[in-house]
Amino acid sequence: MLKFLSKVRIEFNALDPRTASCMEFLAQCNARKAKESNPACQLQVKRRTDDHPPQITVTFVNGVEEVFDATSTPAQSIRNMILEKGQLLETEQMFREAGEKWPVIIPEEELHQSFPGTKPRKAEEKKQ
Repeated sequence: MLKFLSKVRIEFNALDPRTASCMEFLAQCNARKAKESNPACQLQVKRRTDDHPPQITVTFVNGVEEVFDATSTPAQSIRNMILEKGQLLETEQMFREAGEKWPVIIPEEELHQSFPGTKPRKAEEKKQ
C-alpha cells in the first residue's frame, strides 16, 4: 500500500472515541511489509488536543493529495482506495514508458464495433 504513497499524515485526538480508523490505519502503515514496500514514505502522526475530527491525508507519488474523514471511513476502505489509485498510477506509468499517450482514448467508432469472440476448442479437436 505504501509503495504508491510519498507521505501519510494521521491526525487525531487520543481522547476522541472516533479514532478507531486512524489507529487501525496507523497499524497498517507501521507493519513491516508495508514499510519495506516503500521505506521513503514519510509517516506523520499529529496528536491533536482540540475537537477536530480524526483525518488521514495521503500524498501519492505523483503529488496528488487526498484527505479522508476517518470518522466515517473505515481503514480498510481507505486502504482499498489507495490500492485502486495505485494500480491506475502503475498503468499510466507503463503506458508512458512505452511511449504511448495517456490517457488512452478509444475512438468512438471502435467502441461500437462487434467483437467476434473466441470459442474454446473441444478436447477432440485439439488432438487432430
